Amino acid sequence: MTMLPDELRTALESALARYAPHDLSRATEQLTERYRTGPSAAAPHLRTPADIAAYAAYRMPATYAAAGTAMRRAAAMTPGFAPRTQLDVGGGTGAAVWAAGPVWPSLERVTVIEHDPQIIELGRRLARTAPVRDVTWRRASIDPGLDRPPADLVTMSYALNELPPQRHADVVRWLAGDATMVIVIEPGTPAGYANIATARETLTGCGLTIVAPCPHDGPCPIRQGGDWCHFSVRLPRTSLHRRVKSGTLGFEDEKFSYVAAVRGEWPRAAARVLRHPQKRKGMVSLRLCTGDEVRDVVVSKRQGELYRLARDVDWGDDWPAAD
Repeated sequence: MTMLPDELRTALESALARYAPHDLSRATEQLTERYRTGPSAAAPHLRTPADIAAYAAYRMPATYAAAGTAMRRAAAMTPGFAPRTQLDVGGGTGAAVWAAGPVWPSLERVTVIEHDPQIIELGRRLARTAPVRDVTWRRASIDPGLDRPPADLVTMSYALNELPPQRHADVVRWLAGDATMVIVIEPGTPAGYANIATARETLTGCGLTIVAPCPHDGPCPIRQGGDWCHFSVRLPRTSLHRRVKSGTLGFEDEKFSYVAAVRGEWPRAAARVLRHPQKRKGMVSLRLCTGDEVRDVVVSKRQGELYRLARDVDWGDDWPAAD
């Protein structure tokens, strides 16, 4: 499971402590309904400080887990990449700031673009103990005409779906700018995957190389409408979660789609695992994206080291061989 850093969990607990539990529960119920009914973004509907605190507690753990997973997979494919600056666009309360710091300790300075002043205020308070101490929030809407600071790493999590589809390509080109790496994350839904497919095509058109999750730069072998490329990360429901969310399970699974692209030539995975491996006695079934196609592969115990690797591989991991 992906755990929140102790410093972030403590900061969130402190932020929630000032509000009545019933106010937080009410705000979370409204947020949940807004997320279910469409991609019009819960954040613009936030009105009170309790709404903002519930929003952070409701979405920050999941965004942190998804962003951290995508970042670690991108970092695994780009050894030697050591960004000093990060631009986080539509960054909310800064989950991607917290996620990036442990993955790239070289980070020295982060700029977060966010339009809601109340979210910015909470994000600033939470970031006082973040891994990267030089964090600046800039109040602005996402706009390709907006001046942006140069950054080695540019991230955008769960924000592209809040924009009109006709603006997606222009926004992604603006994200790419002079960045060395761009990571875009969207919900793990057919619509989220479609947004990532657009972002992926735009990034390759800007001359960047796809390093994760795809093992190639060519057309996606998944036929849109038939399936969609997404991944999952499990996070625990801590006491923080239970204060704002109902549910009997001790965990939740966040499903997400993403693309990570970089400038230059970098190693490639031979394949990527697209579903939970199915493990049976003496064999493991894997669904792999090999670049040319999506294929199902069975690894048997007779294959020795490859079988031992298959027993430990997880959904979303790279795979060393296409066969």
